[in-house]
Amino acid sequence: MVSYIQGRKPAEDLFAFARAERIDANAPLAARMRPRTLDEFTGQEAIVGPGRLLRRAIQADRLSSLIFYGPPGTGKTTLAQVIANTTAAHFTALNAVLAGVKDIRATVAEAQERWALHDQGTILFVDEVHRFNKAQQDALLPWVENGTVTFIGATTENPYFEVIKALVSRSRIFQLKTLTEEHLRRIMQTALDTPQRGYGDLRVALEDEAIEHLVSIANGDARALLNALELAVETTGAGPDGVVRIPLAIAEESIQRRAVLYDKEGDYHFDTISAFIKSLRGSDPDAALYWLAKMIYAGEEPRYIFRRMLILASEDVGMADPQAVQVVTACAEAFDRVGLPEGNFPLAQAALYLATAEKSNSALAFFDALEAVSNEPDSDVPNHLRDGNRDSEGFGHGAGYLYPHAYRDHWVAQQYLPGALQGKVFYEPTGQGYEARIAVAVTQRREAQLAAMLEGFGAPPEILTFAPEESARDRWLQRTIAQAGEATAALRDRILAGGPIERHSVVLDVNAGSGLLTWEALRRAPEGGVYALAFNEADRQALQEQAQNLDEVERPVVLQGAVEALAELADAEGVRFDAIVGRNTLLGSADKAAALAHLAARLAADGWLALAETIPRHTQRIYALGDRSLLQAELAERLVAAEESIYADAADGLVNWDEDTLEAALSAVFSDEAGPGRVSMERIDTDTDLRITDAHIRRWFGPALGERKSYAERLAERMQPEQVEQVEGWIRGQLLNQTVVWRRRMVLIRAAGR
Repeated sequence: MVSYIQGRKPAEDLFAFARAERIDANAPLAARMRPRTLDEFTGQEAIVGPGRLLRRAIQADRLSSLIFYGPPGTGKTTLAQVIANTTAAHFTALNAVLAGVKDIRATVAEAQERWALHDQGTILFVDEVHRFNKAQQDALLPWVENGTVTFIGATTENPYFEVIKALVSRSRIFQLKTLTEEHLRRIMQTALDTPQRGYGDLRVALEDEAIEHLVSIANGDARALLNALELAVETTGAGPDGVVRIPLAIAEESIQRRAVLYDKEGDYHFDTISAFIKSLRGSDPDAALYWLAKMIYAGEEPRYIFRRMLILASEDVGMADPQAVQVVTACAEAFDRVGLPEGNFPLAQAALYLATAEKSNSALAFFDALEAVSNEPDSDVPNHLRDGNRDSEGFGHGAGYLYPHAYRDHWVAQQYLPGALQGKVFYEPTGQGYEARIAVAVTQRREAQLAAMLEGFGAPPEILTFAPEESARDRWLQRTIAQAGEATAALRDRILAGGPIERHSVVLDVNAGSGLLTWEALRRAPEGGVYALAFNEADRQALQEQAQNLDEVERPVVLQGAVEALAELADAEGVRFDAIVGRNTLLGSADKAAALAHLAARLAADGWLALAETIPRHTQRIYALGDRSLLQAELAERLVAAEESIYADAADGLVNWDEDTLEAALSAVFSDEAGPGRVSMERIDTDTDLRITDAHIRRWFGPALGERKSYAERLAERMQPEQVEQVEGWIRGQLLNQTVVWRRRMVLIRAAGR
């Protein structure tokens, strides 16, 4: 058990601390170069990049229980070390290979004492947590549940299979992905440049070919890369000029064989055999050979592969090529006789035969028959099919049976299914291979049997549904989202369908308003980050008040300001958004292209933008809602002209633009960086039922509440006061307490980054 104690160490710990420093100084390069802060951490941008939930939680020191899952060398233990270096809580680490229930109990006891005496929490990190058996995990569970310790686990195995469900349900799981070659190059360069911990005090020069070899063979494993680099540097002397030169030959000696991620009993085993079988089923011989080679390279048992291919020969090739079973069986027997390495030939032959064979899964009809057996109401064998050798005289069993060989073509129409299943079809021949040749005969005979039936019976299909228990957070989000009206919810979904939102995405909702898009984005990206830009103080306060229902680190980051100030308002870490969404984001911007440019500058490289913009110029005309024939002709003409002039005002930034304006702005900002089909604009005309109340009419004909003139004030610019009064009376008589169709136009603009 290792403890990382925050703050000053007491005198009795000084010797232990000095000993730990000596151990660190002599530790392998991979251990010495382990990042200590998030800024030093390389890779896994999807979960610890700027704006992501985990990064915010670490920086705010507000961690809940976590499980880090991923391949070796991807940073699971490193993230735990970063947490240890940043948290105010006491950090204790256990390795599940060495620790047992006794160590868990001791850790819990210390955590209880620490909380009671110093009001300090404890974070318990368990490395290789899948090595804990069920009893050990059960021993840990109560203390995680009551908050005595905050649990952080690291595992290379799928936690849904290797960690008990109760512990998984109380933890947030983050999956770490294999590092890219670019990540590995950066890690290597950091090790070469860093003094003391790395080789910054030495003059080390690696040939380009040596770098490529080390990066390629490390196969995404930072630990394997640094171990190989250390071996190469430590075993190579400096030249006369003091430079340690690492050519390709030395790099090849340092790491000779690619580390293939594979475990015969874990995820990699099941995922790889799954990819192999799906490649065979999909008739892709190249992919099938690749996955087959990967399994053999990693040491998979060939007989296991043959068993899976034998199943596929019946399940997926089946009657389309009945010879497939024989070919795979023969290849398996050949393999048993010759062994490896020559046995790879029949192994590959079987795979190629299956990958190139015609496919039919009609054998699955057997499982339909099994289901029918379990559900059929009458399982009695029809009388004419029963054995008549014993009791044909007493019970008449077998009477009426027609012997097929006594008929032409050795077939006769008679029923072989139980009465309750008469006419039931299980086997449906495909049009592939051999099966295509027998399909016609099967169909004709079936038709003849069906024609002989007096009536048939059927059963409705079974429909199964499953709804997992929702967390309090999800229930709150669902309630909040459900408050949207049907039309508004449909618009929300169309906006958010502009591109992918992953669980780890960082999303910006511009002009967030009531949070219609914010809360749905938060539901879709729980491990990412959601930013909400409010255009005014009232919206900002409303969003923050609603967010109080969420844990602090799960809340959206609420900003206030204009689009043009976005760069100043966004996180100082330089957050780039995977998705930028919004409603009426550009409505108040005089320069639409400039506003779009500000948003585009904050998009991630592969990010996307979707904005729904109302076009006020094409909004519903009030004069069109009533019967103008009830007005004097001249007054009706004046009313139409006066209202239309409102929307033709070139100096009014609210109405002096339309779809063409937006299209030009969109092209100006994104044309250089988005390929064909990456920029689009969709017009949406909507008709909404609106009940006209006294409040509507008072707002239209009362004094303006803001800077903009009211409807009546705009009419008064072209009409006499008494004419405006006549129009108000006409509207009250025509529309008050009436439901009208209110028409508006909106455009949905979408754009994708580079």
